[in-house]
Amino acid sequence: MVARQLTLPIGYKGRPLDNPLRLDMLVNNMIVVEVKSVERLLPVHEAQLLSYLRLSQKKLGLLINFNSTVLIRSVRRIVNHL
Repeated sequence: MVARQLTLPIGYKGRPLDNPLRLDMLVNNMIVVEVKSVERLLPVHEAQLLSYLRLSQKKLGLLINFNSTVLIRSVRRIVNHL
């Protein structure tokens, strides 16, 4: 099962934040998929996905850049070591 544009409420120090977390895709309630279309993936993109994994308490994420001639070279696997 794939959920797209899934919103997850998040909080800080026990208080809910106004803007929920929005995941591009969540696969089988386990894998967070973050989709990009940029010239190249940067460390800030990996940090963003790792933050999403930590906030959603998920272990595995995929960062995919669709602005690439060879898609397989633009997929990164990010692991959250809970």
